[in-house]
Amino acid sequence: MAAKTNPIPSVWARQQREPDQPALSRAAIVREAVVMLDGEGVEALSMRKLGARLNAGATSLYRHVATKDELMELAVDEVFAEIAVPPADSPDWRAAATEAARSFRTTALHHPWLASVLGQAGLAYLGPNLMSYSERLAALFTAAGFPEPSRAIDTVLSYVIGMSTTEAAWLTTVARSGETEAAFIARLMPAAQQAAAGHDHLADPYAVAADLDPVEIRDSKFAYGLEVVLDGLALRLPR
Repeated sequence: MAAKTNPIPSVWARQQREPDQPALSRAAIVREAVVMLDGEGVEALSMRKLGARLNAGATSLYRHVATKDELMELAVDEVFAEIAVPPADSPDWRAAATEAARSFRTTALHHPWLASVLGQAGLAYLGPNLMSYSERLAALFTAAGFPEPSRAIDTVLSYVIGMSTTEAAWLTTVARSGETEAAFIARLMPAAQQAAAGHDHLADPYAVAADLDPVEIRDSKFAYGLEVVLDGLALRLPR
């Protein structure tokens, strides 16, 4: 007897079943999963808990989403619909790329689990929202004149995802403290300044940071690094 072909392990590679419960749809499941991920994190998400929140058993959920991995693919694709990318015919490619990068960061900080799971969410890039996002970025960087637009995009996204992952982790730590970011830093700063004593290149930045708005500091760091990345990419454009 011929062996069964192993299916591609992705929600986007199989047909969606007809729903048995009209009140419970895949879209409703994914929306609630995103709410749960935003509030409690990836570790807290389970089909059993999600079913309870939807007043449905886990078995009912499995009729729409086969595994938790599939659910994560769907959740990632869901939030990618929030990321804005300017049109390809934007007059200034740098301004457009900056807007796209900032929109990604905003979305990643609004959904702090997103950046950390991008490399683990199976074939999430096959989702319609993520495919649309990738297509719009490709159109923008192609119109800008990059001979290898995919590499330029990878460079920008590597920076944005890396910064967003670190920033989201920091904000999650702050949120768990129950304090505002400014209050958390104020409580942390004496220990940080003491640890920096004797390290000449660290003492001054810590002293300056103590007097600044933490949101402005994070915004400034992100903007500076993005400018450096775009400066480098600009050198790759044909003269």
